[in-house]
Amino acid sequence: MKAHDFYTTLGVSKGADSKEIQRAYRKLARKYHPDINKDAKAEAKFKQINEAYEVLKDPEKRKLYDTYGENWDKVDPNAQEKWNRYSGGSSGNSGYQGYSFTGGDFGEHVDLNDIFANLFNREKSGAYDDGGGRFHSFTSQKKQPQEAELSISIDEAVNGSTRSITLQSYEMGADGQFRPQSRKLSVKVPKGVITGSVIRLAGQGGNEDLHLKITVEDDANFHVEGHDLHTTVHVSPWEAALGAKVPVKTMKGVVNLTIPKGTQSGRKLRLRSKGIPHRSDGAGDLIVNVDICVPDHLSSAEEKLFQELAKVSAFNPRAVKGQEATV
Repeated sequence: MKAHDFYTTLGVSKGADSKEIQRAYRKLARKYHPDINKDAKAEAKFKQINEAYEVLKDPEKRKLYDTYGENWDKVDPNAQEKWNRYSGGSSGNSGYQGYSFTGGDFGEHVDLNDIFANLFNREKSGAYDDGGGRFHSFTSQKKQPQEAELSISIDEAVNGSTRSITLQSYEMGADGQFRPQSRKLSVKVPKGVITGSVIRLAGQGGNEDLHLKITVEDDANFHVEGHDLHTTVHVSPWEAALGAKVPVKTMKGVVNLTIPKGTQSGRKLRLRSKGIPHRSDGAGDLIVNVDICVPDHLSSAEEKLFQELAKVSAFNPRAVKGQEATV
């Protein structure tokens, strides 16, 4: 027996708002209520009206009905919860969220599942492995580009790279259960991208573009700020006092940095164009922070030299810094 259409039952269009649906229901309920209408078919009609209204007045039930018709109540009601358990966290109705767990190789992707558009008012939903064992989820509204995060190394920002990312999405089977689907894409990371840069992959977000928002991660040697890199060089007291040339690591190899005479701990020295290149021309700088280190153990000869220095030197750092105090 063919199921009745809920919109036809209430005499409203599919685009009817909640007030129109409520008015139509009240009018028909009064007309076909068994206490008022004694027609033999009135009770059956009244039950159909109530069934239609119970579904169409509820936004979530109505979405399922619009998507699946008479089978709307056979859809797994825990679809969103299952997605959250799979992905490692819940996602909002727009934008993207990232989170971490282990596993995976480096890749990119883009195939999302339309089922979440119908169930949760999203056009697409998915997750991807950024290649470092970290998975990121992303969602987007209709007619908006897909958005996701991609973390890269400083070396990739300086020299560029090609990365493979794997899109992981959920697809509903005929049994109403969601199962993971995945595919890989190759992403060219151009040199000169910095944190906040966006790589646009045309048409790779389902029917839209995929936007990968870049984060350049610090490493053991460098801290990143825009196109500039920051590092620390440790010098001895005599190198700082007398001046010296000391080796410093850069992204393009080791260079000799001149430490001027009288350099104080905390002084910042700049190596021009040794940072992340700009997309057009030039590059950021490498900012070197000077840290003066005192030996924690002195040989007998070194101790004697420091004792001689203490006798002949009139230098008082507390007086120089305005911290001299008397007891």
